[in-house]
Order: sequence, then C-alpha cells, then structure tokens
Amino acid sequence: MPDKWEYPWYAAWDLAFHVIPLVMIDPDFAKRQLTRLTREWYMHPNGQIPAYEWNFSDVNPPVHAWAAWRVYKIEQKIYGRADKLFLERVFQKLLLNFTWWVNRKDVEGKNIFQGGFLGMDNIGVFDRNMELPSGGYLQQSDGTSWMGIYCLNMLAIALELAKENPAYEDIASKFFEHFLYIADAMNHLGENKTGLWDEEDGFYYDMLHLPDDGDVLLKVRSLVGLFPLLAVEILEPEMLEKLPGFKQRMEWFINNRRDLRQNVACMETQGIGARRLLAICYKPPGGSEEENKLRRILQKMLDENEFLSPYGIRSVSKYHQYHPYCLKLAGEEYQIDYEPAESSNAIFGGNSNWRGPIWFPINYLIIESLQKFHYYLGDDFKVEFPTGSGKEMSLWEVAQELSKRLTRIFLKDDSGKRPVYGDLEKFQTDPHWRELILFHEYFNGDDGAGLGANHQTGWTGLVAKLIQQCGEYGG
Repeated sequence: MPDKWEYPWYAAWDLAFHVIPLVMIDPDFAKRQLTRLTREWYMHPNGQIPAYEWNFSDVNPPVHAWAAWRVYKIEQKIYGRADKLFLERVFQKLLLNFTWWVNRKDVEGKNIFQGGFLGMDNIGVFDRNMELPSGGYLQQSDGTSWMGIYCLNMLAIALELAKENPAYEDIASKFFEHFLYIADAMNHLGENKTGLWDEEDGFYYDMLHLPDDGDVLLKVRSLVGLFPLLAVEILEPEMLEKLPGFKQRMEWFINNRRDLRQNVACMETQGIGARRLLAICYKPPGGSEEENKLRRILQKMLDENEFLSPYGIRSVSKYHQYHPYCLKLAGEEYQIDYEPAESSNAIFGGNSNWRGPIWFPINYLIIESLQKFHYYLGDDFKVEFPTGSGKEMSLWEVAQELSKRLTRIFLKDDSGKRPVYGDLEKFQTDPHWRELILFHEYFNGDDGAGLGANHQTGWTGLVAKLIQQCGEYGG
C-alpha cells in the first residue's frame, strides 16, 4: 500500500487495482507487485493468497488474474512489449489459487460460492465473515460473480499463451466450460430454478441458506447485485481460427450441452464471421429472456434515485434511504439503510462503509464491462441515461459518462470548489492547500466528498487511467 502511515504493508485485492495506473509509468514495477503475491513467500501451500498482514486467513476477491491480464495488455499497447514469461509465471500460480477457491468456497459443490465479506466490510445485512446468527451459510452473488470473472480472465490468459504453446488450449477449454457451469448455477440453481436472480425485482441478491434447507433472498440493492455485470468476455473469430483444438471443443460443448449454452451469445458480423460473448447476465438471441437481465440491471444502476450519483455508482441504492431493508432472524432484527457518508454501523469498527459511498475499484470494473458489452452489441444497443430521462446512449457513451462523473470528484466546479474537499474550507480556498489533491478510500454518494483514509492513495489512483482513456478516446 502506498501509505505514509505504515509502509510497506499489503492488502491483496487493493494492490491488484494499484498496478493499473502504475503499469502506465513503470510496467516492471507493476509486474513485480503481482508476482510477489503469487510467490511461495506469500502464497500458502494450499493455494490461498493471504488477504493482509493483520489477518492472513481472510478472503479477498480473486482479482489477480484480471490485474495480470490488464497489466500485460496495457504494457503491450503503450510500450509494444508482450511479456509472456510474466503472464505464464503468474498464470501457473493462479491455477493453485483457483483450485483453492473451488475446493474451499463452494460448500455444496454446485458452483455457487461463498467467501465472507470479500473486502466489502459492512455491505451485508450482518457480518458475512462471522458465523451467521441463524446458522446456515450465504450463497453469495458477489462471490459467485467473482469466480465467473476469474474463469474468464484465466480463459483469456490461457488463449493468449496457447498462441505459442498448444498445450494451453486444453486448460482454456476447462475455464470456458467452468464459466458456463457457474453462470448456469447463478441463474438456475435450486427448486425455483432462478438461482440468485429475482425475477420480480430484476436484480441479483445473496441467498441465505438456512439449516432447515429453507432459502431466503436478502433483497438489499447493493453492488452485490451489480457484480454479475462484470463477468463478460469476448472471443474473437480470428483467435478461434488460430486455435482449432479449443474451437472444436467449444463447439462440441455448445452443441451437446444445450442446457448450459444459454450464457453464450453469438453475433454474425459481416466480414469477420462470428464473435462470441460470454456473460452471466445476457441471453443469446432467440432466448425467452433476450437482453432482459442486462437491461433490467442497467435500469436500476443508471437510475439517479437508486445507484447513479453525480460522481459515479453508489455501493448501495438510494432506494433504501426511504425503504430500509429489514430482516428478522433468530430473534434479532437486522437493517440496512442508504448511508452516503461514514458508517453508522459498528461492523468492522465503523471505519469502513460500503452502504452508500462511491468506491473507485468497482466503478472502474463496471466501466470496463460496459465497454466490453458495447464491443459486442454495438451502437444500436441503447439504454436510457439517466433512467427515466428519455435520453438514450450506447453502452460506450454510458461508460464515458461514468468516467467523467468519477473524474469530476477532483475537478473544480463552476464555483471553483472541488467536490473531494467537501466543506473543508482550508482545502477549498487556502492557496497553500487547495492544489493538494487527496485520494481518499471512498467518496460521499451524494456530494462526492472524500471519506475514509486520505493518505492511502491506493486504488483511487485508478482515476489516472480513466483520465488517460477519456483523452485517448475523445472523451
């Protein structure tokens, strides 16, 4: 962590986001950070990556395959270097970590995952790291989505390595198939065959599995329900033609496992053949719910009365400001409200709040996923932005607009004030302080004011990559 308070110290998933702005200026340093966490010095022999120095055994989201793939691609684009040795070295160790997840965090062996708080502290109704008050366990929308994302990142890396070593085609097929199992479980698990998806609300939720085999959807509108959007990947036809072994097995699986192929979309594009889309929340053309989950989730995410803030996507919907979610369980009552600023809840000491504020890492992943969906769906696929405004945008335009809103946190407004400083007058007006930009952990969901540690630049440094992208693509 780039932290003046205690340096160096590490937080595993924070670091995965740190390397994205770092790779633009020092690729070797960024790569060294990732290889450190997957070396035998840090990684447990069973494959677990330790979370942070004060609790090795906590579980952080498996974002390191994503980070390694992005670092590889950014270095290739900016510096013209394709460091396949780095990619292969990290990939081999992440195979151990992936296996740890499958063996330790899928209680029933049905491709629905747990994981605990997964770095998002108090986003749950109760402490997801502790034994649940009713017994039982959580089937987590975010944990399962993270594993879907993990599969797709490992698939992308394996396909890249297979260009020079055909042996990687086999492992690419493994991750392709495993993703389809996860996507199917997320949407069709259990007797009701709807998995973690709630058809009435048009949203994904965590599910509480009780000791008596009862299941309760925890209907909190939070980032937990947006995470399925992040599990998306494109397979290019030119790449498939270069890897006939993988293509043959993929086609066989699609043709023979019709029950699982509904999360694979194919679009005929004149001149280049068929581009494939792998996604948890998108139905292939002709399906009974074509585009339904994607549109319904975006409808909530882009609603200013729900997730959409002038400064990005909130961690909990503003809907809960007037409609708190309450759960009565084992004689106790648990409640979540919309809290745009600091936490009023004592979970995790009250020093972190995922119940309303804006967090850069998840916003960054949302933007990246919207860009991927646009790459497949094109300019003809439009959504209202904001919801209810009557103004339609392509998903690329939505991604650009979200980037601008996040960047706006640090820029002077029409009155000459920066939202990040809030009501700190000294930082707003004093010539010795007003140009000192602080990169807080998270930001007020309504006014963009900086919250949490101000000395921990960390993942909020992702704003540098957003600025670079906006400049590159004419934003």
